[in-house]
Amino acid sequence: MRHGRSGKKLGRDMAHRKALYANLAGAVIEHGRIKTTVTKAKAVKPIAEQLITLGRRGDLHARRQAVAFLRSKEIVHKLFAEVGPAFAERPGGYLRITRIGPRQGDAAEMAYLELVDSPLVFKSRLTAQAEEEPVAEAVAENEETDEEDVEEELPEEPVEADSEEAPAAEEAEAEAPEPTAEQKDSA
Repeated sequence: MRHGRSGKKLGRDMAHRKALYANLAGAVIEHGRIKTTVTKAKAVKPIAEQLITLGRRGDLHARRQAVAFLRSKEIVHKLFAEVGPAFAERPGGYLRITRIGPRQGDAAEMAYLELVDSPLVFKSRLTAQAEEEPVAEAVAENEETDEEDVEEELPEEPVEADSEEAPAAEEAEAEAPEPTAEQKDSA
């Protein structure tokens, strides 16, 4: 029985699980957002938040602890140079889990694990759609006004090449046989 044993095993042995947590936490620090299963996100969130707290501290011992866990000096440098100072005033809660629905292959519940200073995924999609709708309406209005302006500016002239009737007239002329020398002389 697992009395008092906290944490998820995730179907891995200890070494594999520790490597998974290090890789996921490093990816969150490096990219700001990762897409993973809800269970993995819940398991790695406290570990990644502890690493960000080390980044806030900024001393040599904290840096060595982060390198020992993450095993990448580039990611640790980003943690201490960018991510940690960005959350200097925040007392905790550096990450959020945003559920995005089931994965198509095996229906595993998926989520984004992301830093809280990044915009929410679903809100950014909604704002992008809201921005596109007024633009589409404005384009439609501009097309109507442009057509009216063109009609007012142009005097009545023969059909232009842009209209639909012009290609038909050109085709009729092209189909008519060219006059022969005798017909030219008689004209």
